[in-house]
Amino acid sequence: MHGKKAKRSNQTPSCAPNCLGADLTGAVLTDANLTDANLIGADLTRADLANASLNDADLTGANLTYAELYDANLTGADLTGADLQGALLIGANLSGAELVGANWSGTICPNGSETNTGCST
Repeated sequence: MHGKKAKRSNQTPSCAPNCLGADLTGAVLTDANLTDANLIGADLTRADLANASLNDADLTGANLTYAELYDANLTGADLTGADLQGALLIGANLSGAELVGANWSGTICPNGSETNTGCST
């Protein structure tokens, strides 16, 4: 689904599990099952991933932030309560992402370090 917009719903996007480079900007993916998904380079700007399962997902280079060309009051991706256990976030942009209550067990942070408690943004 490279370069195409995903369906905006509370379900797993149609590109899953291979969403390499997908444009998921503003997608509502609350409670989505993205376990083992390939989200390398995906644009998840302002996406709602609250309580989503991202276990072992590859988010290398993914954009989980906000874009300044949008309303400056909007935050980044919402990962409130998301399960990031074993997820790869190497090079991902988490600036402005809401990360309260996320599960970080064995997550690889943007800087390449492993964490059980959270990555700095």
